[in-house]
Amino acid sequence: MKIVLTLEYDGRNYCGWQKQPGCVTVQSQLEDALSRVANSPIQVVTAGRTDTGVHALCQVVHFETCVMRPLAAWVRGTNALLPDDISVLNASEVHDNFHARFSAIERTYLYYLLSRSARPGVFHGKIGWTHYLLDLEKMQAAAKFLIGEHDFSAFRSAECQAKSAVRKLTRLDIYQKKQFFVFEFCANAFLHHMIRNILGGLVYVGQGKHPPEWMQMLLRQRDRTLAAPTFSPNGLYLSGVRYDDKWNLPASSVIQPENVIEVITGFK
Repeated sequence: MKIVLTLEYDGRNYCGWQKQPGCVTVQSQLEDALSRVANSPIQVVTAGRTDTGVHALCQVVHFETCVMRPLAAWVRGTNALLPDDISVLNASEVHDNFHARFSAIERTYLYYLLSRSARPGVFHGKIGWTHYLLDLEKMQAAAKFLIGEHDFSAFRSAECQAKSAVRKLTRLDIYQKKQFFVFEFCANAFLHHMIRNILGGLVYVGQGKHPPEWMQMLLRQRDRTLAAPTFSPNGLYLSGVRYDDKWNLPASSVIQPENVIEVITGFK
């Protein structure tokens, strides 16, 4: 059988998603719990690897197994063995041709940013922070230059292993509620550190260090050294992975979950 899981996690205690020697990762914790439920080794494939400190509201994985278990056992049994900051939301059986990564049509990330002089206390680790007061309209104007299919070389990390820097950014919306800003990124796929590097540039524009057109210049120059530093991972959430309806996946893996900013900040 091929099983699809949707899960959420707090990334603060992990060295990112991907399993690696000598580090505690979300993948290693999940595979260990699943293997104990199955009484045999389980390896999972993810829709997208998140970095150290990055959270997920809706991560999607698949795995193959010959072990027969009720779908509820893959949820409740796995959750009983996982740390409290990782939770499997649902499980479903899917066609053999499905692939969590390659079948994905679009990925959505949210970034929550606090703009005030004092660092966050209650929201520590769950939200980004800048002590600068930001101009929403300037950042929105800058974001428009990034929409569409572009070479995002200026916004990829030096460690990025993607063969091409071309990506199609379908949405980059920015909202404000008093001291809080929400950035919504949607694309077919993202480069390593792409969102956090773009965010660093938008904050520079928002604080008045550069005009909105600077983001367009960075796209054209394709030079990472000219762009802003990589921004903190604290406020970044993988919030949705979209697939074709033919896979009949649960709604939580197809549509973006409810905006958690309403829970942690009162943003509406």
